[in-house]
Amino acid sequence: MNRLQQKLQEDKKLISIYFTAGYPNLNDTVSIIQDLEKSGVDLIEIGLPFSDPLADGPTIQASSTQALKNGMTTEILFNQLKDIRKTVNIPLIIMGYFNPMLQYGVEAFCKQCQAIGIDGLIIPDLPVDVYHDEYKAIFDTYGLVNVFLITPQTSEERIRYIDSISNGFIYMVSSASVTGSQSGFGDEQTAYFKRIADMKLKNPQIVGFGINNNETFNQATTYAKGAIIGSAFIKHVSSEKLDTIPDFVSGILQ
Repeated sequence: MNRLQQKLQEDKKLISIYFTAGYPNLNDTVSIIQDLEKSGVDLIEIGLPFSDPLADGPTIQASSTQALKNGMTTEILFNQLKDIRKTVNIPLIIMGYFNPMLQYGVEAFCKQCQAIGIDGLIIPDLPVDVYHDEYKAIFDTYGLVNVFLITPQTSEERIRYIDSISNGFIYMVSSASVTGSQSGFGDEQTAYFKRIADMKLKNPQIVGFGINNNETFNQATTYAKGAIIGSAFIKHVSSEKLDTIPDFVSGILQ
């Protein structure tokens, strides 16, 4: 059982923060991770920037573009993180698109993740069936949890299939939109959260897209194990000094 699987067993609502590696500045990655852990975050999603991020809204896209301009690459990220486990204990997940991983070599990528202490991956554009048939054995070899996304449009059959091959959590996208485009949850989304909870899946669900304050965090976690904040955090570090990260996190948790 890795750090992520252990964390998911804790009797509390989890807060996960997504940020783009290499943003706002190339060498901010490690200090942001350390500050987030000190601020009480339960797990962190480290965004590997990509030039064509399909699921990302304008805020995360802009941060990816800037991170790439700053010089961020897969190799640089791995180098930045090589000693991360000397100072950070909470679960770390790399979230990114499949192309950079394919270019690096999937097995080489997974091996490097294991070496530096990454607990899981989120790859929005890697189809579940392709993962299961071609890559699951590699992920298992290197002790990596692969996290799949579902949306309000995902069929029950598909959700149950995803649940059957998952060994961490299910990333529950709150709506059929890109990141950062929500301003709260209505009856339709609340009904969706409840519908998934009522399916009694073996893997807990963590809600992403649209969580930006204490109210939306509480709405999202009424039926789910936790919530992910991405665009709102990136907006914060874009406009505020990094030493205000604890203020941001405490504002979500209150």
